[in-house]
Formats: sequence, C-alpha cells, structure tokens
Amino acid sequence: MIEGQHVARNWDLKIDADMVLRGQGADPAAIRQRQPRLVEIAERASTEGSRLIAPAVVYRRLLVESLRHERLTLAGGALLAGPLLAQHMAPAQQMILMICTIGGALEQRVALGMDRDPAYALALDGFGSAAAEALGVAACTRFEEQAAREGMHTSVPLSPGMIGWPVEVGQLQIFSLLDAEAISVTLTDSAMIVPRKSTSIVLGLSRTPFSEGRTCDFCALRETCRYQDHYAHFERTR
Repeated sequence: MIEGQHVARNWDLKIDADMVLRGQGADPAAIRQRQPRLVEIAERASTEGSRLIAPAVVYRRLLVESLRHERLTLAGGALLAGPLLAQHMAPAQQMILMICTIGGALEQRVALGMDRDPAYALALDGFGSAAAEALGVAACTRFEEQAAREGMHTSVPLSPGMIGWPVEVGQLQIFSLLDAEAISVTLTDSAMIVPRKSTSIVLGLSRTPFSEGRTCDFCALRETCRYQDHYAHFERTR
C-alpha cells in the first residue's frame, strides 16, 4: 500500500431502470413510449446488477507544491501534467487522486450472457456504465463535503480522455501515484482500465474558488451528447 493511500468500499448506489437505459445510450422517455419490453429488461438488470457489483475507491490527497509549464508538482515530487490541468487547476492547493471501480463480476456476467440473451446482457452492461458513473459522483460528493467542512472549495472533477489530457498520458500519471491493485484494478499497455467499468478522477481543493464551468465543457463528446442535463453535479459557478 502506498503511503497516504486509502480504500473506501462502503458505497450505496441506487441505479434505476432509467439510469440503465441511459447507460445504454438510450432515451428513457422514448423507450417507455415505444418499447416497454426494454424497460422491463432494464428493471431486471437493475435488480441483478446490484448484486454483482462491489464498488470501491482507492484515493490519495496530496499537497500541491507548484504549477509551471503545464506541470503540477505534488508533494514528494509526484507530477500531473497537461494543458487541461494547467488551465483549470491553477488555484489548487491540494489534489485528490482516485480510481473507482464496480469490480469485474458484472463484466463477466455480461460476457456469459451475450450469446444466450444479448438484449439482457446489453442491459446489464448499461447498468454497469450507470453504476460506474454513480460511484464517481458519490466519491466526488463525499470529498466535496469533506472539503467544505474544512472551508475549502473544489474544482470540477477531471478525468483522462478529456480535451487537453489524453488518456494515454493521464492514466499513466494517475496509476503511477496509486496502488490500483488494492482494489483489483490494472492498466493495460494501451492505457485501458481493467475492469472496464472503472474510472480515474482528479479533484482540486483550494481556499479560493475555482473558475466556473462544467465537466462537460472539457469532454470530447460535448457537441453530440444528449445527456448533459444529467451531469449538473459536475458544475461550478461563482
């Protein structure tokens, strides 16, 4: 275990059928009108999926020593670098780095079901996407509430793959600073996280407010995503 690293496993995620459908890239309102059978499948996936996940978050909180030339130097010489971080984390005095996962059991169940019942397997996969997203939101909320009690502001959460922080760069930086194997997560040579329903996130903390904005502002899909209204949590205003 890396010094200063912690693992949190007590997460109560509530994933309903609409969240499952959105996790599949569908519009729940339209599906309820046109294909009610898919809603029933999503409800069944929500019930079984909740028994298959094991949400866990490994994280560290590190002091920021300097920000120069798009390089954020953290305590102990650790580095995070990229234009996105330089743009948004300038006020940061501390950083929280985290890796979140729902485990690999659901992913295995999806693979087993693809041949026998592909519609249900896809619904389970949608449940996994929704659960992974909900875990990231829950983790950020917990850290934000803790920071607020300390009189600190938080940035919008940022993840590798956003504009200005390529996946192959950001994932390596975060995984070099956390022992992801503590929650049975690994990184492939192509910077893909295993299990797939896992995310890595950084959150800045400061005594002064961060600039306003939304996580969606930095997402490569922001021009086409139909679900930005569902990410109001990841928004900062003055």
